[in-house]
Amino acid sequence: MEVLQFKDLKPTPDIIHAHGVDQHNATIIIDNGSYQCRVGWLNQREPLLIFRNLIAKPRKERTKKDAPESSQTPQLQIGNDITNIEAVRFQLKTQFDRNVVTHFEAQEHLFDYTFTHLGIDTETCVAHPVVITEPFLNPTSSRQLMSELLFECYGVPSLAYGIDGVYAYHFAQSKSEDSGLIVSLGYHTIHIIPIINNKTIFVNTRRINTGGYHVISFLHRILQLKYPAHANAITLSRAEELLHSICAVALDYKEELNRWTDTDYYENNIRKIQLPYTTTTTSTLTLEQQKERKRELAKRLAEINAKKREERLAEDEEKLNSLLAIQEMIEVDEDCDEIDQLLTDHQIKSVDELNKNITALNLRIEKTKEKITASTSNEDVVVDEIPVKQAKISKMVFENEKAMHTYVQNAKKMRQDILNKKTARKQRRQDMAKRRTAAGQERMRIISQLARKEKGNDDFGLRDEDWDIYKTISREGGDSDSEIENEKLLELEEIIRTHEPSEVDETAAPGESHQLHIGIERYRSPELLFKPYMMGSSEAGLTEVIGYVLSLFSPEEQLLLAGNVVLTGGLANLPGLRERIEADLVSIRPFQTYSNVKIIPNPSLAGWYGTRKWARSSEFKRNLITRRQYEEYGSEYFKVHIASNIYVATPKGHNIDICE
Repeated sequence: MEVLQFKDLKPTPDIIHAHGVDQHNATIIIDNGSYQCRVGWLNQREPLLIFRNLIAKPRKERTKKDAPESSQTPQLQIGNDITNIEAVRFQLKTQFDRNVVTHFEAQEHLFDYTFTHLGIDTETCVAHPVVITEPFLNPTSSRQLMSELLFECYGVPSLAYGIDGVYAYHFAQSKSEDSGLIVSLGYHTIHIIPIINNKTIFVNTRRINTGGYHVISFLHRILQLKYPAHANAITLSRAEELLHSICAVALDYKEELNRWTDTDYYENNIRKIQLPYTTTTTSTLTLEQQKERKRELAKRLAEINAKKREERLAEDEEKLNSLLAIQEMIEVDEDCDEIDQLLTDHQIKSVDELNKNITALNLRIEKTKEKITASTSNEDVVVDEIPVKQAKISKMVFENEKAMHTYVQNAKKMRQDILNKKTARKQRRQDMAKRRTAAGQERMRIISQLARKEKGNDDFGLRDEDWDIYKTISREGGDSDSEIENEKLLELEEIIRTHEPSEVDETAAPGESHQLHIGIERYRSPELLFKPYMMGSSEAGLTEVIGYVLSLFSPEEQLLLAGNVVLTGGLANLPGLRERIEADLVSIRPFQTYSNVKIIPNPSLAGWYGTRKWARSSEFKRNLITRRQYEEYGSEYFKVHIASNIYVATPKGHNIDICE
């Protein structure tokens, strides 16, 4: 089976585009998603910039105190400038709290990045109208701060807001129906938005606090739990890559779980992903070469010790000669002042201490000479003779190695027993498929004996021995136990690989122990959209919420909505999602009622395409908030249109005395 490799793709830093003549006063389209930001010009078909809505601010280097302030300030990394997200994972910031913009300092940095890379180099203002998307039922306070930022900080001449999912429904399709049900699959939330006669029914819209972020995090956690030894190598970025490359939505999750209990299905459908690894080089020296190397090292060490002894002997003899000279001066009764000065220089306080030092030096010199003589006479002795203490240590090491050898041999025997059982079971399964084999005849004999029993005396299954009979006559041959055997086999192979790497499997590919086997995890993580309780959430799943939203309408309107369910957002690219929602709709809708689920073209960019198409329509200029209107009516001023939110005024609070 093919082993897949992680691509570990790094984003390419965006270039600063030239601001051409055709962009003069052109409208800027910004799809400000919580996962990615897509930015482009109205007169261009594709977005010019697509980058993650992330900021990485490295910490200051506190060690360089003498460096100038400019060198201490770390460089801010934004969007595609973050080439290695995992390296700065704990320093990442975003302007979003779930799907609502709340951190406008970060939003300002991202706008700086956006306008700079679009090639806008005007110093005073951004002289282009801006259309920006916002979340469904965006709080007025968030929109108010966004308007203040764009009008006050960047000086845009006009501004318009809209919902990305509704833009996609009305304007990103070749033909949009007057009524339908939008399933907007976001990074942090999912919205079920009903449209009746081209009007968004806000009161019946529902939100699920589950999205692509939760699916990626869930996949990341279950893989780390499955492979704790590779927890550091299984990163969020790699989990995201797995979601986009091999994950899918099961049509029937329980049935899919049952399929994966079969060993043959597991082996045929498993996905093997190779983690990066480094090959370990083993020593190629023979035992005799290793001993020779030890002898050379021991000889070199002995030479170094002999040299140190000779240097120490020379120092001691020189010091002894100095002390003997002082002793002679004392006996001759020379100048006392000179003798006192010499004693002070040698840190000696009295004549008795001088005599003690001379005696100690003589003894030390004699011992050093004895050691030198002994080492010289023992040069021809075998170097690797082991002292008594070292012999004890070697004996303990030998005993430990012997016990380890026994442990590894037992693991090999258990591994071989499991392999023999699996081979015998496979052969038995093949024999049972044939009529004239001994296994097939034995199976038929037992079945006929059970069939001859009277119906009133049918007590098969009451005894523990009946399970063995069942396994004997089962075509699978008791394969239900093979899952435990597989786990035990992997454990034994890991033990053998650790202690005797060459003994595991000579034909095994290098790096096999660094492979991820992705099985049911491919379907388990996307199933979170339908079963949020798997991550501990008490909310309903996607199918239940769609059914609840439909129940809020009349039967006639339900037919219109269920007959035009539109999926948009990046998660709509998951294979099997449309079929799963369609099958669930059939199960919750009345018998033989029509339902249709479709994925919008290019769901990841549908919000930007729809916003651009709306900006090219006649409604665009009528629904722009101009700078004059902003200054006259305030930052809360907002124009409602076909793809916008409803206007909700900020409630006027009353002064409350806290002391009351």
